[in-house]
Amino acid sequence: MPNLKDIKRRIHSVESTMQITKAMELVASSKFRHAKERAETAQPFFNATYGLMADIAAEDPYFNSVFVHKRSDKTAVLLIVIAGDRGLAGGFNSNVLKMAQARIDEVKAQGGNPVVMPIGQKAVDYFARRDVKVLKTYDHIAEHANIYLAMEMAELVLDTYRRHESLQSVELFYTDYISPIMQEAHQISVIPLKNLADSQPKNRAVEYEPSPEVVFDQLVPQYVAGLIYCGIVESFASEQAARRTAMENATDNAEEMIDNLSLLYNRARQSAITQELTEIVGGANAQG
Repeated sequence: MPNLKDIKRRIHSVESTMQITKAMELVASSKFRHAKERAETAQPFFNATYGLMADIAAEDPYFNSVFVHKRSDKTAVLLIVIAGDRGLAGGFNSNVLKMAQARIDEVKAQGGNPVVMPIGQKAVDYFARRDVKVLKTYDHIAEHANIYLAMEMAELVLDTYRRHESLQSVELFYTDYISPIMQEAHQISVIPLKNLADSQPKNRAVEYEPSPEVVFDQLVPQYVAGLIYCGIVESFASEQAARRTAMENATDNAEEMIDNLSLLYNRARQSAITQELTEIVGGANAQG
């Protein structure tokens, strides 16, 4: 039978681990509530901006903007990849990083040049070990991110798109929060802005000065900033939900392990007691 001291030491070790996982579960639960509120608050701003841009694009059948039409003969692709700052969140980080890596491999296979802008420590670390050009890195900003930081990112992305004629498109990779137990990695196109002209304008009486194109281009930074900000807060909410689930499962597994070890300890203890009694009885019989 196993040594009693070894079993007891193992039980204490698992109990210490369970205390840590339980604490991390409670912290993730608290952060998740605040993150979910931020994600819900960000949606109206983005929806209003997108609706106004769709109205402008649909108002004029000859609408033209550099941010709408795809540069079909270009090769470079800018990928904004949002991951977490920490691990211990199940497959949260690996899912979005695998999706981004698959897109990078696809671009390279087509002879293109991928460029990434990683957001989150795990994304920064991942692409630092890969053969891919990095535009700029952002880490440990998700929990306290605001629209002003998102505007700074958007200006960088748009300035890069304007200056680099070889840049074909800008794509965003993030994790969408669906439910406390389900989060999905998503890939969406940031630039060019697709399907805007296909919508129906809500108010045809509006006049845009000096022109619809100028107003539209002025709104693009706010739209891209809203898209990035929504991606950050959605990913952060997803990260906390995934970590809470992972830590809850780890705590349950630790409790089960403690139960099994306690049962093993009791059996070993009973066996030791039985052996001692047998030796005592045997010794007494020998003396008799």
